Amino acid sequence: MKRAVIIGAGPAGLTAAYELLKRSDEYEVLILEESQEIGGISRTVRYHGNRMDIGGHRFFSKDDRVTAWWDKIMPRQGKPSYDDRVLGRKVLLKKGGPDPEKEDRVMLTRNRVSRIYYQKKFFEYPISGKIIFQLDFITLMKAGFSYLASVVHKKPEDSLENFYINSFGRKLYSMFFEGYTEKLWGRHPSQISADWGAQRTKGLSIIGILKDMVSKMLPGKKDKHKVQTSLIEEFNYPKYGPGQLWETAADEIVKMGGEIRKGCRVTRVQTEGNRVTGLEYQSDGQACTVEGDVFFSSMPLKDLVAGMPEVPEKEAKIAAGLPYRDFVTVGLLVDKLNLKNETELKTLSNIVPDCWIYVQDVGVKLGRIQIFNNWSPYMVQDPEHTVWIGLEYFCDEGDKYWKLSQEKWVKLGVHELIKMGVISDEKQVLDSHRERVKKAYPAYFDTYAEIDQLIGYLNQFENLYCVGRNGQHRYNNMDHSMATSFEAVDNLLSGKSGKENVWSVNTEKEYHEVKSQEEK
Repeated sequence: MKRAVIIGAGPAGLTAAYELLKRSDEYEVLILEESQEIGGISRTVRYHGNRMDIGGHRFFSKDDRVTAWWDKIMPRQGKPSYDDRVLGRKVLLKKGGPDPEKEDRVMLTRNRVSRIYYQKKFFEYPISGKIIFQLDFITLMKAGFSYLASVVHKKPEDSLENFYINSFGRKLYSMFFEGYTEKLWGRHPSQISADWGAQRTKGLSIIGILKDMVSKMLPGKKDKHKVQTSLIEEFNYPKYGPGQLWETAADEIVKMGGEIRKGCRVTRVQTEGNRVTGLEYQSDGQACTVEGDVFFSSMPLKDLVAGMPEVPEKEAKIAAGLPYRDFVTVGLLVDKLNLKNETELKTLSNIVPDCWIYVQDVGVKLGRIQIFNNWSPYMVQDPEHTVWIGLEYFCDEGDKYWKLSQEKWVKLGVHELIKMGVISDEKQVLDSHRERVKKAYPAYFDTYAEIDQLIGYLNQFENLYCVGRNGQHRYNNMDHSMATSFEAVDNLLSGKSGKENVWSVNTEKEYHEVKSQEEK
């Protein structure tokens, strides 16, 4: 029997393992995972009866193959969840689906609400036509004239800054994109490739926003051309967070005969000609070696290439220069939030209904706030009397923020929430926890512009497949990461030698959470 060795037990690695075991009896599958956790940055952390996501992950994709895969691992709810039942909210139920009040292996249907919090006001995210009614007259005029100026004098889209200015005008760019982007990446948007913005703004522009608003006001009139819509209004979500789904998938892999070794950090890649022959890894301080016939890597490209022998100088330099942004999330259990729920959505204790709140104000380092109660009531031990939130910060491994103690991180988070008016006093904080994540965000600057040359080099190794967010150094969402593994396994089992389809996932301008009217 042939052996498939997979680096990483995140979405890409687990998907590859599951697909291989499910679709072929030719391979034994071994997963090497550096940490002691399952799910990568899609894991869920348990702390004192509460659960927190690392970054938050909505389960929605326009890729039907991905959606079917999720449904197989964790079926959608057939009865109302706790908060839906208490509040009398109507929710889409699957006939014969599990009851989340009685069963754990269940996917919930949740309302999608994510907004921007800017100068103590909420704005829709992504920006919609409603912004016209939310800005004061002077700001609206400035935004309008600055957009007209950008139409007359289009900038070359050779940076993220110019891309945003061309799409929204300088005024809205300075309000909603410039400061937040610099928080996220640690670089000014003028230093970042426009590639990232082309996908993450979901094809929106001022004109697109206005067309969308008009089309909603006139539902009987449809544009003959393709019309972009805002993000989905509902999404699926595992009862106990995304980590639950990936832990369940890992259990299924083991049942099918796969092996998962935790605490195994891959350090070297052994090659012979145009094939990878084995891996060296560290486990409990011991150096180990494993041989294989095919290899799937979801480890960072920088680290993969650094462990390969005789890499040409140019390709080695490109890999070494690939940048990442690291991540810290601070969980705070509070008795209440000062933010008022002025929406029509009912929530437990009438908290604001947002899953994420994007913090655009540059006066605080805080980037986003997650409200775990709204992702799933089962994430919180007492969802009717406490609010469990995650404060998301972006930094670089080794910088002064990364090195802060948990106590100082909590103090910073509490101070910024008070400054923003989200809470009133540190006495409202009942419990706290901090998590740090290395290489959470592959960045689109420095040597990224030359990555195609590196990809060409790696593709020479016929039995090596690079998959997932870090495996391809691409800002993939979970469904994108899974799709790279689907394509890689397809190629392996069909004997296809080219890998263009594996690398082409998530390179289109449209985002996977967006569907055109033609697709609905």
